Amino acid sequence: MKKILCILALLLFITACDDGNLTVDVIDFSEVAAQKCSNKNVIYKVKGAEMLFIEIPASTFTNDQTVDGSPIEVPINSTNKVTYRKYDGNVTSSNICPTVPDATPNLKEEWHATSGTIQITSTAIKSTNATDNSTRISGYTYNIVFKNITFQKPSGPQVYETFTFGNYVMMVNPLAFGFNHEVDKSACSTKIYDFSGGEVFTLDVADYAALFANEVTTTPRTALINSGNKLSYRLYSGTITDAYFCSATIPVTPTLTQQWDAIDGIAATSGIIEVSTTTLGTGFQHTIRLKNVTLKKGNSDFSLGNDYLFGTLITN
Repeated sequence: MKKILCILALLLFITACDDGNLTVDVIDFSEVAAQKCSNKNVIYKVKGAEMLFIEIPASTFTNDQTVDGSPIEVPINSTNKVTYRKYDGNVTSSNICPTVPDATPNLKEEWHATSGTIQITSTAIKSTNATDNSTRISGYTYNIVFKNITFQKPSGPQVYETFTFGNYVMMVNPLAFGFNHEVDKSACSTKIYDFSGGEVFTLDVADYAALFANEVTTTPRTALINSGNKLSYRLYSGTITDAYFCSATIPVTPTLTQQWDAIDGIAATSGIIEVSTTTLGTGFQHTIRLKNVTLKKGNSDFSLGNDYLFGTLITN
């Protein structure tokens, strides 16, 4: 009898120690590169027979840096989906990207995220010209983290306070800067501009007459970029013509797709406009150089370098 009572007591003890927690399955894709399907908005990672993917609108990934400590945040829902799959053999993009994915290998298990937040931190990818220290943006790295995500597994829910999906890299077309550096003055204002195709570079100075006086210089005339002396780069959806600059109303087409404005300069340090004037026949040639100028759009910026030739302006 005592033996039976001991066995019952042991069983009760074991039952009491079982708090009902479900088995925690470990999934880790931190060392796997993220890829995107070319024909749909799916970002995925593949590791052997496992796959982790996000279905999310492309517009979520803005071509801009995020401010430190302020990532993009979107809720996990019917628009922003996170799914984990396990197969009975190694998988490839053919199991996720085609309209009709490959049927093999066979799907063994699937988890759907039912709640949580997707956090995205964006950083610009820049290349640097070692000769003049200019930089250009060639893409953005998006670091993706899931916060308080709940996966619904076949055996029950599994929760992660923080789950790192990793980096997703998206390349962009660098700005062409296809200017010939022969600039013109607007017929209807004191703006100076250069344009090529859909690119426009404009310089609007408060004291045009002084900076571009028809007098030969021995040392360059200078001005700082500020609220009165503005430099802007614009990119349009189509070709720009001279008529665009004096239109009474801004034409509907082509449309503006990007605008980068120079940040204010610091005396003797950055954001400096230099103008050197020489004679040219019966007229004058003004050579405009930009020293340590940085252009900014949103939270992203790039440098024109130590010394950038904006162009030459001929006046009479």
